[in-house]
Amino acid sequence: MACLSPSQLQKFQQDGFLVLEGFLSTEECVAMQQRIGEIVAEMDVPLHCRTEFSTQEEEQLRAQGSTDYFLSSGDKIRFFFEKGVFDEKGNFLVPPEKSVNKIGHVSPHQDASFLYTEPLGRVLGVWIAVEDATLENGCLWFIPGSHTGGVSRRMVRAPVGSVPGTSFLGSEPARDNSLFVPTPVQRGALVLIHGEVVHKSKLNLSDHSRQAYTFHLMEASGTTWSPENWLQPTAELPFPPLYT
Repeated sequence: MACLSPSQLQKFQQDGFLVLEGFLSTEECVAMQQRIGEIVAEMDVPLHCRTEFSTQEEEQLRAQGSTDYFLSSGDKIRFFFEKGVFDEKGNFLVPPEKSVNKIGHVSPHQDASFLYTEPLGRVLGVWIAVEDATLENGCLWFIPGSHTGGVSRRMVRAPVGSVPGTSFLGSEPARDNSLFVPTPVQRGALVLIHGEVVHKSKLNLSDHSRQAYTFHLMEASGTTWSPENWLQPTAELPFPPLYT
């Protein structure tokens, strides 16, 4: 990843997010889309694991936290689905490739609510637009500067064997919608997301998909990854270091 210019770094520190257009080429994005298509085409999800990815807190706890499918997904490829894509028996009502929602419409949140560290400020989200992200198909929205007020709630693991498997500490405060700034980007753009900046995306009501690839980086030196986080490294897939 190229070094940020002083002005880019200043803007990231001020806003809590930064757009870097043209990070990937069109050819690289097409290759990623082809791989996404292959993974979805090979998708074989047991009926009892056909879990809808929800944006409501109670439904999150029921549909995600109470299932090992979610809590053990850190070192596997797992699928989470839009609402209304299955019938009462768990059969697809729409083509499978149009049913998956992992990054789709997301209620306002801070990544650190789910990826908590001590001290805070050590987690960075990397969000890459594999397709154009527009106002119509679900681009990201941010509250600039909202990364300086701490974390309002945390999702924590319950003791092993408990149902549900997670719970929330604190609550998401009511936020003025007028504070959110839309951030449409073109295919290949990379968006840096501070772990505490408040962001969301809206429901995609367009005829176009909005595929994105996202991951998180943590500055490991002097940082404690909370043992209460839902995502935990495993022997099969420890958190890979980028440099030593």
